[in-house]
This record gives sequence, structure tokens and C-alpha cells, in this order.
Amino acid sequence: MRRQLATFTLLAFAVLAASAAAKIREYEIIQKGDLRVKFGAEFKPSTLPRARPAPITVEVAGAISTTDGSHPPPLRRLEMEINRHGRLETTGLPTCTAPLLQSTTTKEALARCGDARVGSGGFRAELALGVGKDVPATGKVTVFNSRHDGKPSLLVHLFIGVPVRVTMIVPITIGHKEKGDYGTVLRARVPKLGGGLGSVTEIDLELGRRYAFGGKRRSYLSAACSAPQGIGSVPFPFLRGKFRFEAHRKIVAPLLKSCTVRG
Repeated sequence: MRRQLATFTLLAFAVLAASAAAKIREYEIIQKGDLRVKFGAEFKPSTLPRARPAPITVEVAGAISTTDGSHPPPLRRLEMEINRHGRLETTGLPTCTAPLLQSTTTKEALARCGDARVGSGGFRAELALGVGKDVPATGKVTVFNSRHDGKPSLLVHLFIGVPVRVTMIVPITIGHKEKGDYGTVLRARVPKLGGGLGSVTEIDLELGRRYAFGGKRRSYLSAACSAPQGIGSVPFPFLRGKFRFEAHRKIVAPLLKSCTVRG
């Protein structure tokens, strides 16, 4: 097993198999020892105003694996840092609470909190059902706008219906940084799936929501392309993912993207 950190870009010819994340063109793969994290993200549209934020949607996808085929260590903490020229708005957007989502299917969760939904996607997991080896399963992800300590937050609802019914709720706090390339920080403590029944190994998620409030059209996510005057396109640090696993193993995956100035 390799013991050095290896980073390289994987193009679309090797995207997550059978995943809706096939729309993502590039992935970053970070390997540390026998642990490997595959991480990618896109935003659309990529042509944006120079100074005024415009609505966008963001797709994020990732996978956790090991080079020797062993079960990957559980992910315990996740942090996403977003470029400071991106903006997240929740004014007037309905909210949901964790008790409303506990032990619900995706359909039931949407019936209770559908007006607070800001994202959706899918995931794969490995379930330990006592049959000699882990059983693969697929499920749905739904993200809801929420509040924590009076501040905007998120609730991620993960549901598996077959071979067993499993529901997991992951709260995500939203913080801000005053300096540096990244302005918004999403942080989560990841509980054990189904009380230790299994762990998530792949996920793809699209975030974005347009809504009306106070007589105005609003967007949950928006961004500008802050290229200097006279320059029509610019690369920038779009997103940085930080993954902390059991036994204090940590992987950091920065993603660079480019935007084009509209007009």
C-alpha cells in the first residue's frame, strides 16, 4: 500500500458507475495510505455577471474506498468551504426540523417538509446484515433548509428502503470566515448509518432552489464571476472538502474551477 499522498484529476471516462453524478466532468482523487477519496463538483451556469450575484445550482459528488478492497473507515466529520463570491440566502424560505424527519421515507419527509427542500440526490452504502459480508444498497438524499441556534442550517435526510429500511438525519451548520478565498463553511458530524448497520460509500447531490418572498424572486445559491476588468474568464478556488475519518485520519480535497463573465 502506498504511504504517500497522491493527488490527480480524473476525467469523465471514469465517473462514478451508474451515478447521476456523471454530469460532473472532473474529479479530484486524494489517496492517503490505503484510503482513497474521490471528490468532484460543478456549478451551473458557469457564465455569470462580474459583480452582481446570479442564481446557480451546485452539484457535489464523492466516493470513499480503499486500495486493498477492505471496508473503508467510517467518516466522522465533514467540512465544505465555499468560495466567498458565492452567496447563500434563506430569507423567507420555509424551514424543517429533525423531529419531523425521524424514521421517515423520502416520500414522507417531502410530505412534511417539501417546501423547505433545497437539494436532492442519491447515495450508495454498504450494510452489515450478518450474512458474512457487507450488502450494497442504494438510497435517496434530500436536503432541507433548517435553523440551529437561531441561524440558518441544513438537514440531510438519507433513506434506504431495500434490503432493510434505514433512515439517517445529518445536521449541517453554516458558518462564515472573514478572510481568505473561502467565505461560507458547512460542517457536519456524521452519525453511524442505522446505528452502525452500515456506512455511506458514494454520494451525489444537487443543491439549489429558486423561490419568491416579499414580492421578489430569490435563489438559495447565487454567485458572481469576479474576474478583473478586461478579463473574460478566470480560474478560482471553488470548493474545499475536508474529510475526517475514524482514528483521526484526515483528507483535504481542494477544487479549482473557472467562470466566464456574462456580457
